[in-house]
Amino acid sequence: MKMGGEIERFMKVWISTIISLSYCYYIVSRIPKGFLRLLSLLPILCLFFMLPLYLSSPSLVGTISFFLWLATFKLLLFSFNQGPLAISPQNIFLFISIASLPIIPKQHPPTKQNHTTNKPKWLFPLKLLLFAMIIRAYDYKQNLHPNLLLPIYCCHVYLSLELLLIFIGAMIRTVLGFEIESQFNEPYLSTSLQDFWGHRWNLMVSHLLRPTVYNPTRSMLSSFVNISCATSAAMLVTFLVSGLMHELIYYYLTRVTPTWEVTCFFVLHGVCMVVEVVAKKVASHREWQLHGAVSGPLVISFLAITANWLFFPQLLRNGMDTKTTEEYALLIKFFKSNFSLQVL
Repeated sequence: MKMGGEIERFMKVWISTIISLSYCYYIVSRIPKGFLRLLSLLPILCLFFMLPLYLSSPSLVGTISFFLWLATFKLLLFSFNQGPLAISPQNIFLFISIASLPIIPKQHPPTKQNHTTNKPKWLFPLKLLLFAMIIRAYDYKQNLHPNLLLPIYCCHVYLSLELLLIFIGAMIRTVLGFEIESQFNEPYLSTSLQDFWGHRWNLMVSHLLRPTVYNPTRSMLSSFVNISCATSAAMLVTFLVSGLMHELIYYYLTRVTPTWEVTCFFVLHGVCMVVEVVAKKVASHREWQLHGAVSGPLVISFLAITANWLFFPQLLRNGMDTKTTEEYALLIKFFKSNFSLQVL
C-alpha cells in the first residue's frame, strides 16, 4: 500500500465531505424542518455511506467511517432542527467543523477552576507511553500468551480512540476557541454497565443516539406499554443500532461479508444493561448495593471477556492488528521522508 496515494484519496474524501456539508449549510438549512429537509439530506447521507469505500488504510478507514457515522446522526437531528448543528453554528466554518468532527460544543462551559481540576497532568503522558508500548508489543505478538493479548487489544482500542479525540479537542479549542463535551471519562473506573456505556465510554455516541434513537423509541412505545417496558425496549433498540453501525465500520475495514458478531456484542450488552437496571431498582428497595470495589472489576472483566468472544474475532481473523501495525510504520516512514525533503 502506497501511503502517498492513500493520503491523496483521503484528502479527496474530505473535500467531498466539505462540499456536501456546504450544501447542507447553504441550501438544506433554508428548507423547513421536518420531512422535506430530511428528504433533501438523503443524497448526502447515501454519499457518506459510500465514501469510506474509497479508502483501504485501516486507520484512515476507521477514522473517516467513525466521523461520518457521527455526522450522519448530527444531520438526522438537523433535519428536525435539533442537535448541535441547529444550536451552535453561526457560520459555515463552524457548521462544517461541528458536523464533520467528533465534537459537540458545550452550551455552558465550566469555570476555569472546575476545568483545571478535572484530571492529573501526568495521566495524558502516561497514556501516550502506554499506547507506544502497545504498538511496539505487536512486534512480539507471536511470543505473547493469548491471555496477554486480550488486555493489549482492549487498551489499543481505548487509547487510540481517546488520544485521537484529545488531539481533535485541543485543536478545536485552539482554532475555534470553545470547549467541547468530554469524549471519555476514564472508562476503566466504571462500576456498572450503565456507568460504562452512559457516563464513561465514547460519550459522543451516547449524546447522539439518545435523541435520535432512544428518546423517539421510548416515546413511541410508551403509548402502548408502561414506561418501564418502553424504557427497556428503547435501550435494546439503541444498542442494536449501535451494533449495526459498528458492523458497517467492520465491513469498511475488512471488506468481507458481515458475521454479525459485533452486533451480537452490543445486543448482549443491551440485554445485560436492562437486567442491571431492573436489578438496581429491586436492590434499592432492599437498601442493598454491591460495592464499587467489587462491581468495578466484575464490569471490566465482563467487558473484556465478551469483547474477546464477539468484538475482536472478526478484526483478528482479517489481520487488522497486523495491518494496523504495518501501517503505523509506513506512516512514520512517509512523514519522515517528506519532512526530510522539505528540510533539504
